[in-house]
Amino acid sequence: MFPELEEISYKVRELVLKMTTHAGSGHPGGSLSATDLLVALYFKKMNIPHLSSPERDRFILSKGHACPALYAVLALKEFFPEKELFTLRKLNSRLQGHPELITPGVEAPTGAEGHGLSIGNGIALAGKLDKLNYRVYVLLGDGELDEGQIWEAALTASHYKLDNLVAIVDRNSFQLDGATKDIKYLGDVGEKFKAFGWDVIEIDGHNFEQILDALDEAEEAKEMPTAIIAHTIKGKGVSFMENNDEFHGKVLTEEQLKKALEELEKQRRKIKEAK
Repeated sequence: MFPELEEISYKVRELVLKMTTHAGSGHPGGSLSATDLLVALYFKKMNIPHLSSPERDRFILSKGHACPALYAVLALKEFFPEKELFTLRKLNSRLQGHPELITPGVEAPTGAEGHGLSIGNGIALAGKLDKLNYRVYVLLGDGELDEGQIWEAALTASHYKLDNLVAIVDRNSFQLDGATKDIKYLGDVGEKFKAFGWDVIEIDGHNFEQILDALDEAEEAKEMPTAIIAHTIKGKGVSFMENNDEFHGKVLTEEQLKKALEELEKQRRKIKEAK
């Protein structure tokens, strides 16, 4: 049990829903499925002594539309003020609809899907060449695995033996227009990465013990990159959003927001009582 991480995750989910509803646009469903993965990385695993440190671990949000969750995490890590979250998608805001370099803590802009793994490859290879001891984590959406660029990057990573690279697939089984199996059947994603020369770990992407164990195990891989297939639930934490593709790019109404926040608060109270 990791009650402190669970508490942070509920805070992140609350902020995601509040900021997207305030903005009137955004992608809450895929943000909620990725929340626990981001919390585990930033609050337990990644080494970021300061943002200009050459030895800092790097994170690339390839599924850039899930940036509300990343922004909430960065704010809670005090990279910028929490109140700034409510400038999401506003003109001249540092928090746009996809990650931009103007945002403190963002390592790469990721607007078009499918490019994040290639960016991660470059950063990981640079670390090898410069003999720097950092790790690169790339969070992929399973919908963007439809992109051929992902598989070119997967082959490149294994060719260069990038054992300082970890790709985490947010396997929530939905994308913009419906279930991934109905749009382009992915089959066994783990076996695909294995065929491209990757070490593969499959986990429950909402179980902190499994997430952290997988991240630790990835550090033991030698001369090959690691893919963590994290099975998640789109809209995780809010009953009427879970596995509901309607909330891929649709935000909550004020009435729905109130109901969702009440659900999250009930879950938070249960965690506190269990401590």
